[in-house]
Amino acid sequence: MKTLVLVLGDQLSRDLASLDGFDPARDVVLMVEVAEETTYVRHHRQKIAFILSAMRHFAEALRLEGLQVDYVRLDDPGNSGSFTGELKRAVLRHAPDRVVVTEPGEWRVRRMMDDWPQQLGLPVVIREDDRFLCSRSDFRAWADGRKSYRMEFFYREMRRRTGLLMEGDDPAGRRWNFDAENRKRLPPGTRPPERLRFEPDAVTDEVIALVAARFQDHFGDLDGFNWAVTREDALAALALFVERALPRFGDYQDAMAQDEPFLFHALISPYLNAGLLLPREVCLAAKRAWRAGTAPLNAVEGFIRQILGWREYVRGIYWLEMPAYAETNRLGADRPLPWFYWSGETAMNCLACAIDDTRRHAYAHHIQRLMVTGNFALLAGVRPAEIEEWYLAVYADAYEWVELPNVHGMVMFADGGLLASKPYAASGAYIDRMSNYCEACVYDPAIKTGEGACPFNLLYWHFLSENRAALQNNPRMAMPYRTLDRMNAARRETILREAGAFLAALDSGEPVQRVQPDLFG
Repeated sequence: MKTLVLVLGDQLSRDLASLDGFDPARDVVLMVEVAEETTYVRHHRQKIAFILSAMRHFAEALRLEGLQVDYVRLDDPGNSGSFTGELKRAVLRHAPDRVVVTEPGEWRVRRMMDDWPQQLGLPVVIREDDRFLCSRSDFRAWADGRKSYRMEFFYREMRRRTGLLMEGDDPAGRRWNFDAENRKRLPPGTRPPERLRFEPDAVTDEVIALVAARFQDHFGDLDGFNWAVTREDALAALALFVERALPRFGDYQDAMAQDEPFLFHALISPYLNAGLLLPREVCLAAKRAWRAGTAPLNAVEGFIRQILGWREYVRGIYWLEMPAYAETNRLGADRPLPWFYWSGETAMNCLACAIDDTRRHAYAHHIQRLMVTGNFALLAGVRPAEIEEWYLAVYADAYEWVELPNVHGMVMFADGGLLASKPYAASGAYIDRMSNYCEACVYDPAIKTGEGACPFNLLYWHFLSENRAALQNNPRMAMPYRTLDRMNAARRETILREAGAFLAALDSGEPVQRVQPDLFG
């Protein structure tokens, strides 16, 4: 039986389920670059370049191994621009008896696959993606009967199941979670380690030129592209992180600093989400560092929690709750996404820095995403679908399965608490405590109202007031509501009036200038 194996752009793993049993003498791997995937949102240009270059390098690695690979480039004549169209053309070229594919990461692609047997006139075998540490069926079994899904309890179950950081039946260090130790501000003068820069080779240079010509109107810089695009280089990036950055990752994982976009973070999420690295090997690399005494437990536990906990957890939520999940909007947020999310032109320095980092690197770390760009969108009442589309577009590691639950549930609380136990809303004091952004800002986090008041201060209390009916009975919101209720009426009225004026100006475009088209790049 001749098999056509379709490998998607985020499935760049040699031990992919669909490649199991591959017969080099008979079977064919199909890989396709299709316009539909580059434009369903206006992806960051580095994200497109990273995926296309990684795909081309992976295809060549398979060829060197002796596999027959049919590779369709984005600019090839006759490219139909869609997965379905390219499968139809490949079936005509190769006359296979069946098509085999690993289940996709995104709901919209799975819906396409369900139509393929009829459209192709062939059996289509969809194999489970076993690169993850928790299968979809196992997550469904864990979630069954629960009114809410708390990551902490899922994470503990995954620790027990995998044995990671376990000492018999107990967690290493007699604690499941060292988060309380991982909230330090970066001390002045602290210099994060240098990271590996992967200079583009001829393949990547060709891709960058293609992206520059074809996606001129997409967000993001291409200059300085230095992502790894092969498994070998991704493994080198992982090894360097474990050696140089992991030891201090825990202490400063929540810190933010102007002109320091990476700090002690791993920068491996694009490689994990594209398949160049696997979650188990990443967790084991961190565990070995702890066992060897080169990285402390608070750092290793915090890092493993992001992968074994959050990454597996949000995937489970996504497949359990989609497609209805994306349509929820518990807080009724309905403000258009402010233009400065694309231009970066705002007087709020924290937002300007986070967006500039995103434009230059297709990257921002999790606290920038949650507590700066996300916090503002939450407080301002931005439409969930619009901020979700932004996150999906601008980050090199963003795929809907991981982006949507994080933004919809954790950032925007649009699911009403299914994922997160409370909204992650904060005033300017939090940003000031965890960063040096406020030092160079025209706004002062110490000023609560009037001239120079930090907009986050005004919007925080406005958000609580506007959403009292939905939030006041949440036990974790009791303290801020008590504080709000203790305010005298005049101060509360001033805050709400000034917040309303700020939002009205935001809607009219006054706080920012619209960027000129040539500044997109």
